[in-house]
Amino acid sequence: MFLEALGSVILGLAVAWLAMHRLSHRLPARRLVLSTGAAGGLFGAFLTNSALSGNLLLTLIGAATVATASVSLLLRPAGRLRRHSATV
Repeated sequence: MFLEALGSVILGLAVAWLAMHRLSHRLPARRLVLSTGAAGGLFGAFLTNSALSGNLLLTLIGAATVATASVSLLLRPAGRLRRHSATV
């Protein structure tokens, strides 16, 4: 169980690092992205392990999925936002 948790945190950090490397201009501070990836990986492993009762491969896939979803919530729009008034 300890190795699953450690593996999921490392996997979450890898997902966050890859996102920082590819999309650094659209993400907030590095510390926030890395901690979100690690927490998402750990929560994903807990959730998947609870639902599927202990399959290591599926637990790590669930950890990577939740870590990716968590980091994707931090993305900002690429361009400037256009504000349109509802009355115009």
